[in-house]
Amino acid sequence: MLNDPLLKLSQAKSDTAVERISPRRLGYHMPAEWEPHRSTWLAWPHNLETWPDQLELVKEIWAQMARVISREEEVCLLVNDQQAQAEATKRLRDAGAIMERVSIYMIPTVDVWIRDYGPTFVTKKGGERCLAFNDWVFNGWGRKYRFYEQDDSVAKTIAILLRVPVFESGIVLEGGSIDVNGCGICLTTEQCLMNPNRNPHLGRTEIEQVLRDYLGVDHFIWLSQGIAGDDTDGHIDDIARFVNPTTVVCALEEDSRNENYAPLQENYERLQEARDQDGRRLAVVPLPLPGRVVYEGIRLPASYVNFYIANGVVLVPTYSHPNDQLALGILGDLFPGRKVFGIPCGPLVAGLGAIHCVTQQEPLVDGSNP
Repeated sequence: MLNDPLLKLSQAKSDTAVERISPRRLGYHMPAEWEPHRSTWLAWPHNLETWPDQLELVKEIWAQMARVISREEEVCLLVNDQQAQAEATKRLRDAGAIMERVSIYMIPTVDVWIRDYGPTFVTKKGGERCLAFNDWVFNGWGRKYRFYEQDDSVAKTIAILLRVPVFESGIVLEGGSIDVNGCGICLTTEQCLMNPNRNPHLGRTEIEQVLRDYLGVDHFIWLSQGIAGDDTDGHIDDIARFVNPTTVVCALEEDSRNENYAPLQENYERLQEARDQDGRRLAVVPLPLPGRVVYEGIRLPASYVNFYIANGVVLVPTYSHPNDQLALGILGDLFPGRKVFGIPCGPLVAGLGAIHCVTQQEPLVDGSNP
């Protein structure tokens, strides 16, 4: 259904406020991705600069994602205009999405990377306003893409629609640069969060304190750097992810001559030495890479770690490589209560991201329906 954002904005402005106190002090924390969702947020693809040759194929990938997710939870889709709304509706319906579980909002975006510029939701137990979110500063991945900084406004618009509190830390951060286990651990990389193109005035101690205050975490696992072709400066969601509170999957390259071999080995070794929230070693499960994926001579950041966990399902990017089935099998074993779907993402990763980069989970809170 098409929602009228202008009506909702006018009704909700007085109900949404930027909070100046930290989420942690009010009892909020960031849930793990596998915890129950109310919905998944997406933005409809339209940018021909991102996909000059693949845009039609990418739109079909969105339709397939919506088909799978809508069977388990609501899909909230942002579109730029009425033409995009009509196109998205037809494509999703033709793909078999459950349209009663699809809400379409006319909120313009520069591009689809809602994981990075969109809200990072936090929750608390009991009482009013159990749902809120962090609105980080988005600076186009270290000011590499200045035009994309316009998407920094999207999160606030979503807050008005949802009528939820918004917390502003004032630091530059993208959602794809952090991962949490919901029990107090944050997983991230030095290459991204310590990069001078994000927050040059902050050191590791200061960054950790912000994450404690705004994610409700207590422990940090710092990996080194990301994979080749990643223009985000080493986002964690391409190299290592929690799959339960004590288990992490980690991308590994087997070929010692490959440029990814040494940095991923270092990350793996750091994870093997890391401890969980109870001081015990984590279970670390290697996940292969899908070989060298290239577009117009440029290596792309193709990784199976860029999966998305929704209610009852896990969406995994695949690349027509023999390791596809191996990765799907490993993840299937790690998510026994969910069905694992491989989504061909060759066209999508030509835009330098995959499934996790274009999705954002909204947690389920008391009184809401999945």
